[in-house]
Amino acid sequence: MVAKNYQRFDYLHEVNVNGPTYVAVGVFDGVHQGHRQLLQSMVAAARAEGAGTAVLTFFPHPRAVIQKLSGRLYLGRLEERVELLAAEGIDIIITHPFSEEVRQIQAAEFVRQLCTHLQMSQIWGGSFSLGYNREGNADFLRQMGSEWGFTVREALQLVLWQGERVSSSRIRQGLAAGVMDEVTGCLGRPYQVSGTVVMGDQRGRTIGFPTANLYPWEEQLLPANGVYASYAWLNGRRYAAATNVGVRPTVDGQRLTVEAHLLDFDADIYGEPIRLEFVHRLRSERKFAGLEELVNQIGADVEQVRRWAAAG
Repeated sequence: MVAKNYQRFDYLHEVNVNGPTYVAVGVFDGVHQGHRQLLQSMVAAARAEGAGTAVLTFFPHPRAVIQKLSGRLYLGRLEERVELLAAEGIDIIITHPFSEEVRQIQAAEFVRQLCTHLQMSQIWGGSFSLGYNREGNADFLRQMGSEWGFTVREALQLVLWQGERVSSSRIRQGLAAGVMDEVTGCLGRPYQVSGTVVMGDQRGRTIGFPTANLYPWEEQLLPANGVYASYAWLNGRRYAAATNVGVRPTVDGQRLTVEAHLLDFDADIYGEPIRLEFVHRLRSERKFAGLEELVNQIGADVEQVRRWAAAG
């Protein structure tokens, strides 16, 4: 549930608060269980002291700028990240653009801006590496805190899932392998992909399995190609769905697509926003000998999803 009264800003210099603020700085891509524990602890501590809370998150990802990366890098859209941060009770969310100019800011100057615009009284993090060349580590921040009047709170307790540390890298690896139990466990929720339903080649309808087709954001990571038991959210309602991620090799597909067959649903939803939650991978994508074999396999996939949904 999104907080009702949070404020969003595009730049740090746009913010001017009057009271003390507890601050967390980071990318927070995915807002996974580790992020959430940090944020929940910060919010609880701030409320106990009568302070406000703020998160400064960067977009694009600093790695995309520093390493000049492109393609599918993110665990979700920026708007979804903001909603997830707000749901943790954060008062102020700053989606600051990361650029080469921002990269060059010295840690001391960055701290000065945080204190000036946010009245930062405490900074929270699992590890600190603020400013140019990551010089703003915990010791550096403590020294700055003695000058500017803020304290440093290191959240050193690791969040584990099945005995291993939760991290964005682990989630990315789980997606690449299609291991959705791992992804869900680390995120604390099913992995989701959103988009608008677009016109496909309508082949699914001709073979008895109409699909909602969407072209996902080109910078969001997708689960490994294959067929998934999933849920589709449409107009506030949830439907069990068999979702294919891939290029449809049996029908000579070329473009990567996401297609969801919603069980017991048949309506014109072109142009409607849809959100898919990936829960379990049924099988990998493969090329079938012909259309009949493909249709039989899709039928088997749908029955698997139906049993899975009934059991869940």
